[in-house]
Amino acid sequence: MNAEMRELYQEAILDHNRRPRNRGSLADANRRADGYNPLCGDRIRLFLKIEDEIVKDVSFEGAGCAISTASASMMTQSVKGKSVAEAYALFEGFHAMATDDGERAGDLGKLEVFCGVKEFPARVKCATLAWHTLKAALTQPADSTTTE
Repeated sequence: MNAEMRELYQEAILDHNRRPRNRGSLADANRRADGYNPLCGDRIRLFLKIEDEIVKDVSFEGAGCAISTASASMMTQSVKGKSVAEAYALFEGFHAMATDDGERAGDLGKLEVFCGVKEFPARVKCATLAWHTLKAALTQPADSTTTE
């Protein structure tokens, strides 16, 4: 990762950690999932409102490290308004990018600031927790997931 990308990575992480977007409960959510990262202690509860196979609204609650919080914040921005299939494809692409495991699905835009986490294996679970929780919420109405 070049110096410019590393600086962008740090700025985006810090901004979304300080001012997380879509934080809070979602009263009319029809999907919910909980996630836990025992390595770092990160916890997340994700709320989705899905209508006609479209993610109409999304929010999260929880506590975690800067990477976990920023990832959850950016994820909620990325999936809002997408179809369930598009949200699942974003999960696949993000997971592949963060773990360097398989082909990335398309351009991930601003989410690519997380490409550096694969250099820090302990931080991969922090970055992917919200995404695994999203996958659980998309596939099952109420579920709990972990990074283990």
